[in-house]
Amino acid sequence: MRPLEPTAEALADEARRGRRLRVMVDLATELLRQGRVTRQEAEAVVAAVRQQALALFPGKESTFDLVLAPRFARLVDEFAVPPRERKVLPFPPR
Repeated sequence: MRPLEPTAEALADEARRGRRLRVMVDLATELLRQGRVTRQEAEAVVAAVRQQALALFPGKESTFDLVLAPRFARLVDEFAVPPRERKVLPFPPR
């Protein structure tokens, strides 16, 4: 008995989802490489990409964690800026 072969429509759908994921990852990568986001913002970007990736490819958490998570972790460590400490200057007494 031969296993079921994917249809042309199923292959096209998977290719479309793969392209969409690649664009999301590329955009997130470039955003992180600019170095203008805090670590908290960078982690939010990565979390959003992960959520969208799992929406496109349900059940592939381990694949994301194995392939993309280390790449994003390196980018966050290398390019995210520490949060700025916002100090309010005291008003001089009158």
